Amino acid sequence: MSNKQDRDAEKNQAAAPIPTTEREKTIVRTSILGIVANVLLAAFKAVVGVVSNSIAITLDAVNNLSDALSSVITIVGTKLAGRAPDKRHPMGYGRIEYLTAMVISIIVLYAGITSAVESVQKIVSPEAPDYSAAALVVVAAGVVAKVLLGRHVQSVGRRVNADSLVASGQDALSDAVLSVSTLGAAVVYLAWGISLEAWVGAVISAFIVKAGLEMLWQTLSQILGERVSPELAEKVKSIVAEDECVLGVYDLFLSSYGPERRVGSVHVEVPDITTAEEIDELSRRVAERVFARTDGQVIIAAVGIYSRNTSKDVASMRERVRRIVAAHDHVLQFHGFHVDEARHLLEFDVIIAFEAPDRQGEYHQIVREAEEAFPAYTVRATLDSDITD
Repeated sequence: MSNKQDRDAEKNQAAAPIPTTEREKTIVRTSILGIVANVLLAAFKAVVGVVSNSIAITLDAVNNLSDALSSVITIVGTKLAGRAPDKRHPMGYGRIEYLTAMVISIIVLYAGITSAVESVQKIVSPEAPDYSAAALVVVAAGVVAKVLLGRHVQSVGRRVNADSLVASGQDALSDAVLSVSTLGAAVVYLAWGISLEAWVGAVISAFIVKAGLEMLWQTLSQILGERVSPELAEKVKSIVAEDECVLGVYDLFLSSYGPERRVGSVHVEVPDITTAEEIDELSRRVAERVFARTDGQVIIAAVGIYSRNTSKDVASMRERVRRIVAAHDHVLQFHGFHVDEARHLLEFDVIIAFEAPDRQGEYHQIVREAEEAFPAYTVRATLDSDITD
């Protein structure tokens, strides 16, 4: 197949719709399973908790109901996030999944706080529980059900890249651990007559609050904008580097518009004799190839260009500047080196780690040292951010 045929095939593949339908169906099916399981568990535990006067079992039932509500919100959020892009939101509605996760975390946090208040009241005004064999069997069955449900939901969530499902699965496994603590309190009461109900309820509440805060922080972090995962960054860079005209790939920037869509830009280094027409073709090839090879999940909206000198041997100058830059402890990368002899201009980019005590100060020091090394040239250096691993 010719190069033109390769490009045409990739262009046709890139034009295909993003395959989110099956992912959406999978999330909805798994969430419905979670709703049914949690509602049944909540009903059984609520009856047992009221009959046995067990605050811990009753709070466990409330926690199951909050899990069921979370699954409902996950379904609604997934459906809304799957809406097609329109004039007002040209990048689609994928970020709704982040808002959905925030709502779920707030619900979990509220459930934990109200449970803590109820537990404190029971500590202040204790009531003796009345356990039965049936009550303990229900709680034990709930532990088994939660373990199975949690592992399944978590597995599906990882497979379809759905953070809400992964969180729900982890929450279910945590619930199983807490239910075991409820059983432990029951055993202590039946064996020694010591009631730990309210205290176990307080511990359960603390775990629920902790889970809610962690979920809320994770969601806020996603909304603020997290760095690209090393795996995705390496995959995209390797795809771009495959092009025969590309001499180097740098400054990959991807902004998230939902778990299944990222839009951004990348810089590539090309020979300085490359024509505008060749650069235009290169940009189109890169965008189409990345889109196709990532199943439509990554859109390269812009391709920046670094020009590598070919008409003059500047290897010694490049190596001298590289040594100057490398002498600074917090420098992560040096790239984009170019010399314009006509204007006596020396250009390069440098990435300094965020951990540096004074990034700006270190950057200006590098510029001064380069100017001292090449006094006949104007040094134009750019301080890039460390946005990918």
